[in-house]
Amino acid sequence: MSHTSSKDLIRNFSENSNIKPISYQLSAMRIQGLTRASGNQRIVLCLHGWLDNAASFFPLLSCLDDNNIIAIDWPGHGYSGHRSAGAHYHFFDYVYDLLELFESNQWENVDIVGHSMGGMIGSAFAAAFPEKVRSLTLIDALGFIYSDEEKATEQLRLAMISRLKNNQSAGRNKTRYFSKETAVKARLSVSDLTDRDASLLVDRSLLQKGEEFCWRSDNKLRTLSPYRLTLGQARQLMKDIECPVKLIYATKGLKMIQEYLPLAEQLIKSFSAETLVGGHHIHMEQPIEVAKIIKHFLLDT
Repeated sequence: MSHTSSKDLIRNFSENSNIKPISYQLSAMRIQGLTRASGNQRIVLCLHGWLDNAASFFPLLSCLDDNNIIAIDWPGHGYSGHRSAGAHYHFFDYVYDLLELFESNQWENVDIVGHSMGGMIGSAFAAAFPEKVRSLTLIDALGFIYSDEEKATEQLRLAMISRLKNNQSAGRNKTRYFSKETAVKARLSVSDLTDRDASLLVDRSLLQKGEEFCWRSDNKLRTLSPYRLTLGQARQLMKDIECPVKLIYATKGLKMIQEYLPLAEQLIKSFSAETLVGGHHIHMEQPIEVAKIIKHFLLDT
């Protein structure tokens, strides 16, 4: 798909569904996003996955027309700011980003829709701040990444080496520029996205210089985490989620969901799940079907 055609596609989404840019100032950075407002004051906050951005919700925003919908770019992603030079992207730091966002806007009883990493962050936030979350919809996301306690030292070592290599690479290499088509092909090579959906994500992930582009995302997003939750900690977080939870998972999505399903049914007070045929970005593949499930779920909560 050419650069022009993908731009036209995004323009069509925006014009046909009244999707507008939105911005929030946090203490350390500015968070950018997309919104589709309605007369309904109920806020539906959409949280994207790792190395995605708010554009992953473009198709879904076009279908969810009954609520005040907001999709943000996480720090280091899309149009949002990066963390400072000495900071990193620890999982729980994203939970704090959400807390700042909620406090600065005085949000309460928000419906969260989270895909992949966004679903995990939304789950942790709902567990820690139950008074702020009305409902939680998880799109091909369930539970948390965990590791055995015996692997803690190995995880620390690998993460520190990863961080060191990233810093050395950043100091040694100049910014690499490439064509839009090259970027789309690179994204397609590591995902099950369609050309259309890859183009939507890539458009919001690139910074243009002349006729060429470079990635907007922070290179530090690719470094390994120095720690992992234990299974016991993951279970406790799931147990402390008080709001109703709806899981929408894909037949060709994350394998970890099958492992967590029995735990979710056992630990989460109000939990239900539905399956759709497709891949990890099922909300981009089948936005109408995903929107139907979300609408019915929100009506019941």
